[in-house]
Amino acid sequence: MILVLLFRTPLRRLVMIVLDRLKEGRGPIILTVAVTLLAVLMSSLYSIVRIQKRSMETGSINPTDQVLLANHILDSSLMGFCLFLGLMMHRLHYYVKRFDDFENIKPWNKTEQTSEIESD
Repeated sequence: MILVLLFRTPLRRLVMIVLDRLKEGRGPIILTVAVTLLAVLMSSLYSIVRIQKRSMETGSINPTDQVLLANHILDSSLMGFCLFLGLMMHRLHYYVKRFDDFENIKPWNKTEQTSEIESD
């Protein structure tokens, strides 16, 4: 979706319409989901640090902690990646929408300026 938003293709217009409809009136819901995902990410990172401290104290890590550590690392990397991609899609949607609006206004300004020059 990020690649579609980056390049001016006919598919980008469709993605922009879909994102506009998805975001319409749902600002607090998306923010709530992102904050919840961030809280779970912080909890997972805290568990990783706690397991590593416990292994430093004992000098070795037991198999159960190895499995838990791998699971927490995978969970936290997936959540972080999802948060990053969500933020990138949100900002790209905002900038592309703003840039397209600017492009639509720009020709109108040029025609107005040329008519002013011709009337002088």
